Amino acid sequence: MTGSREWHLVRRPTGWPTDDDVALVEVDVPGPGPGELLVRNTAMSVEPYMRGRMSEAVSYTEPYALGAPMLGHAVGTVIASGEPGIPAGRSVVHQAGWREYALVPAAAAEPVDTDAFPASTYLGALGITGMTAYVGLSHVAACKPGETVFVSAAAGAVGATAGQIAKAMGCRVIGSAGAEAKVRFLTEELGYDAAFNYRDSPVRASLAVALTEVGADGLDVYFDNVGGEQLEAAIRVMRPFGRIALCGAISTYNATEPVPGPRNLLLMIWRRLRMTGFLVSDHADQHAAFTGDMSRWLRAGAVRSVETAVHGGVEAAWLAFLAMLRGDNVGKMIVHFGSSAVGDVDH
Repeated sequence: MTGSREWHLVRRPTGWPTDDDVALVEVDVPGPGPGELLVRNTAMSVEPYMRGRMSEAVSYTEPYALGAPMLGHAVGTVIASGEPGIPAGRSVVHQAGWREYALVPAAAAEPVDTDAFPASTYLGALGITGMTAYVGLSHVAACKPGETVFVSAAAGAVGATAGQIAKAMGCRVIGSAGAEAKVRFLTEELGYDAAFNYRDSPVRASLAVALTEVGADGLDVYFDNVGGEQLEAAIRVMRPFGRIALCGAISTYNATEPVPGPRNLLLMIWRRLRMTGFLVSDHADQHAAFTGDMSRWLRAGAVRSVETAVHGGVEAAWLAFLAMLRGDNVGKMIVHFGSSAVGDVDH
């Protein structure tokens, strides 16, 4: 047995999650049987979809069980193996995050090369985050060089990657974010052609200014991470036959009342627009293409894995999750299981 600590959901949140909704529990983790791996986690990610799994509401994935460890993507080192093909010492990515040690089926773990890229990259640009952005742009929205793309929550994990991919594809890119420092980061660090703070003025006005700045008469593609007002504003300025990829709707995740939808859906008909919701799990056939393209972009510097690193081990995971919901992160929020003080943050 190996002593470990793990976060359990003990109460389903109403509105914003609180400390009373979770507990950090000490457990013993058994050694691996045939086909199993005992993994010491070195880093995990916290992501918006986790808020949905804390609810009993019907969703695309199962809710977290009360009194059981939560799940999420993590990277770690195999310390004992019951699978000859994945020996001790290998680094793997798996979905048993929120804990220090995890017993995982070898079939549910993906070995990764940490000599080629840092381990946390496999949670960010080379992980599910990067593939979500890639699938949404290349497959769902069918982006083409020269088109104008708008990405909401553009300084978040998926958004920051999506905008860089669109630039790598030869598109003009506009982004929205919720703070001036993030807006500057998008244009000065990630190469966005224009960006705006959605809190400063009505989004429709800010988006119109951004379109003028990039010399476009409308949007060809909108990559939506937010929903609500930003989705309505994007529909208003879509060009004929434009495409909208619905990735997330973070503006609704902590709402306690129904959030109004866009009021201008008639434009979808007049302009022959296509709006498609997607889940990255439906596009496993794109994984090889994604890995090849993303590895090439990372090596060339066309895309970077944008991360906010939170230190302090598993204790810091819940604080990091709440900070991510507040929008305190730039890029992927990664919790590192090291020896630094709980809550130390590197951007």
